[in-house]
Amino acid sequence: MLDTDTREILCAAASSAQDKKAFELTALDVSDVTSFTDAFLLCSTSSKRHLDAVADGIQRALRQKKRRPLHTEGNAGSSWVLLDYGDVIVHVFTEERRSYYKLESLWGDAPRLTSSDLGLDPDEAPTGA
Repeated sequence: MLDTDTREILCAAASSAQDKKAFELTALDVSDVTSFTDAFLLCSTSSKRHLDAVADGIQRALRQKKRRPLHTEGNAGSSWVLLDYGDVIVHVFTEERRSYYKLESLWGDAPRLTSSDLGLDPDEAPTGA
């Protein structure tokens, strides 16, 4: 079960990704599966430029909540950006890179969170949320 702070970070990141038109948002509660983080947010983008916009939007949204990533990896050139906020790790992929790595299947034992769990409007939520 995710604590309030973790859920707030996850919801803010998901909302920002949705606002930037990321799709196939998937949130996983990995708190019972691993010790290095509590949740993953995975989302897809249509291009490398879109990837940069989504990652930048998420960082801005979380900066407004006084949260900065502990670590970032990747860039649009690598087609995958990882934003590590400690208790939440955000993965922003291009479609091709996401289908190659298939992180959802690697963490298949972790419960998925729904659109309503993330505070997203289900009518506007991209597939997978």
